[in-house]
Amino acid sequence: MNLTHANILVVGLARTGVSVARFLASRGARVTVTDLRNEIELAGVMDELAALDIRWVLGRHDEVDFISSDLIVVSPGVPQDHPLLAAARRADTEVVSEIELAGRFISAPLVAITGTNGKTTTTTLAGEIFKGNGYATYVGGNIGDPLIELVESGQTAERVVAEISSFQLEWISTFRPCVAALLNLSEDHLDRYASYQEYIDAKLRIFENQTAEDFAVVNRDDALVWKFSQGLKAQLFPFSRKQELAEGIFHRDGLITFRHKGHEECFPTADIRLQGVHNLENIMAALACSLLLGCRPEKSFEIARDFESLHHRMEFVRKFKGVNYYEDSKATNVGSVEKALESFDNITLIAGGKDKGGSYAPLVALIQERVRHLILIGEAADRMQLELGSLTDTHRAATLEEAVWIAAQITASGGTVLMSPACSSFDMFKDYEERAERFITAVKAL
Repeated sequence: MNLTHANILVVGLARTGVSVARFLASRGARVTVTDLRNEIELAGVMDELAALDIRWVLGRHDEVDFISSDLIVVSPGVPQDHPLLAAARRADTEVVSEIELAGRFISAPLVAITGTNGKTTTTTLAGEIFKGNGYATYVGGNIGDPLIELVESGQTAERVVAEISSFQLEWISTFRPCVAALLNLSEDHLDRYASYQEYIDAKLRIFENQTAEDFAVVNRDDALVWKFSQGLKAQLFPFSRKQELAEGIFHRDGLITFRHKGHEECFPTADIRLQGVHNLENIMAALACSLLLGCRPEKSFEIARDFESLHHRMEFVRKFKGVNYYEDSKATNVGSVEKALESFDNITLIAGGKDKGGSYAPLVALIQERVRHLILIGEAADRMQLELGSLTDTHRAATLEEAVWIAAQITASGGTVLMSPACSSFDMFKDYEERAERFITAVKAL
């Protein structure tokens, strides 16, 4: 792809947009960057890119830039239905995402991992497995560094592992992973998508350009994933913690079994450090992605066995007066909370935050079976009280700190206090990390 002298518009100056602008300018493109934030708000970014020949359109978007460019690269935060992007499409201007641009320059085998939950853990673990097997490995995408930074750096990569969001998949056309994994599907981002199906369709695009030479790693236990994976062009390679598979990877009787083209490997799960049923699925998915691309079975499982939990995902905080406290701040949707509730009994659940528009109905049975007390916080508390409050002993708290104090008063020894919000954090906190730190501080102060 020749970028020299091409007129390219970069829309949005978050981390991805900055990396894209730097790469394009280094390749000789005529780069225009546009963002609704002004020069004062973007002063740090402008300083970072000051040495490059970039035209800035800040505090506004100009339609002429959208309809006259040779190519538009859109940051993930910009919605697909933006009217100026529609105008660009009518003018036959190509619109791409950063992963589409990067994919055109990456020649190493690419593993792309998506799903509503578990993407970060699975991506990070798969990257560690490839590295532990001696492959020069780049891990990025929706976590860490954008894929385009691999291309810009010129570094050698023998394997590339990328976490991919639905937003990043909206503007692909040729993006083709050797292995694409869809971990699960549950309602999320309905404040961005018009319907649940539209969100699902965006996720499924990860398989769009695969061929029979590629692999689709899919969750056999997720009814929606399994339904929509039928008829894919890639070779289907399922994972399951509920049933034995003739081809795929599954858990049964304390063993993970990997079966592929008549070959079988078995791994005992007793000493795995990652806790929770969701992490068993993440481990199987990561092993599938890595073993299908040449990693050694024993070494790969050794790395998976010893892998520690990521921050803010089912993270143990402390034991106080016989009660275990867990922080699960990354659980910003209902599907993620389902996995957390499946992992414990006798739970005091702290939930709530900024509502994302999905249904709380999938939590009903688990709350009835496993949640002894429910403590609600944030903007979503009224709706959650209406839909879930009658299922168990329910309390309200004005702050997260108050919720922790209430939990400490009402949870009997042997129970578990779990902060797993099912909502985003933006009503009360800067992000999920601040929410996590506030919870951890409050628990340690008990």
